Amino acid sequence: MADFLLYALLAGIGVGVVAGPLGCFVVWRRMAYFGDTLAHSALLGVALGVLLEVNLSITVTAVPLLMALGLVVLEQRGFLSLDTLLGILSHSALAAGLVIISLLPDVRVDLMSLLFGDLLSVTTDDLWVIYGVAALVLVLLAALWKPLINITVDPELAAVEGTNVALVRTALMLITALVIAIAMKIVGVLLITALLIIPAATARRVSHTPEQMAMAASAIAMVTVVMGLALSWTTDAPAGPSVVLCAALLFTLSQGVRRRA
Repeated sequence: MADFLLYALLAGIGVGVVAGPLGCFVVWRRMAYFGDTLAHSALLGVALGVLLEVNLSITVTAVPLLMALGLVVLEQRGFLSLDTLLGILSHSALAAGLVIISLLPDVRVDLMSLLFGDLLSVTTDDLWVIYGVAALVLVLLAALWKPLINITVDPELAAVEGTNVALVRTALMLITALVIAIAMKIVGVLLITALLIIPAATARRVSHTPEQMAMAASAIAMVTVVMGLALSWTTDAPAGPSVVLCAALLFTLSQGVRRRA
């Protein structure tokens, strides 16, 4: 197997493992639009990194994290409804990123790879970052699993039982920002949320406990990466969109599975 194909496979599996359980919370808590907002802010991070001549890994991670914290603050103040805030920030971040990139005539930026991923250009350094962040996220999810389940089921009851709802919710937003930062290389800013929600939505059809759904979502995400790479290799189609297309195919097939009570 060619090195670039092996690296792509390893990177996709690394992201898929962590996208599964996190995607479950995105589905349960209806955070798909929130994921889009952070994904669009990642493009702004790329633009700022190029403009300021800063390491892109730093800005791509920092900007979504700052965006997540900003959303927490604005939501608590009740300035606007959350969906309105997400709509404003999502499209503003995407537009700002595109404008900044267009104003950098001396810097060549592959906009298509930013928007739709560049899985086949993954390097060993990318693998270290992906697996390092994935390990951190899995540890955090394991530590916060019960509080996250509690605030998802009933935040008021969770607060009564002593759970710091605001802190746990903020942690979930920051974890989502980290995963989006490492997934950008795989499927691009426009398709990141699909990698989170489609495997989780598919796993919902074959699971009847939260833990089963999380493990099934991880397995499905990894399978879609393998399928997407195979499709890309045989048809010369873009790897990122191919992965998402295979995820959508599995979701469609899962609708024929009778869900157990």
